[in-house]
Amino acid sequence: MRADNLTYLVAKMHRYLHNGLEDSMQSAGVSVEQWRVLDRLREHDGQSMGELAATVLMNHPALTKMIDRMVADGLVHRAPDEADQRRVLVYLTDRGAALVSQLTHKVEAYEAEAKAFIGSANAKALEALLENATTIEVGDSEAV
Repeated sequence: MRADNLTYLVAKMHRYLHNGLEDSMQSAGVSVEQWRVLDRLREHDGQSMGELAATVLMNHPALTKMIDRMVADGLVHRAPDEADQRRVLVYLTDRGAALVSQLTHKVEAYEAEAKAFIGSANAKALEALLENATTIEVGDSEAV
């Protein structure tokens, strides 16, 4: 594998950042994916599974299994959408909200550590580059 291959380098950086964040959350018994769900619900409580799947970057079957575990752990609960009884929405419980508050400090500390490791200017440039790149669809002829 060539070390200068863009997809390899992005995957390597993802693994480094993901594993570091996972390590910082181990004491609370929460995975990075669970954190993403909790954080999203803190920002916008009452999300459908489809909305959550898109936001937390998980496929539906994996998200469903994880939400089942989070319901069993008392972190979230499901309820029918009042506007459309066919839809089920996911909400934070009081326990989930307390855990989000506790973990937010760990995530912020890890973010600061990662940015310091990369360098503040590099981190800002990388964030801008990735933000811009994720708004362009692969294969978009105008993006080339």
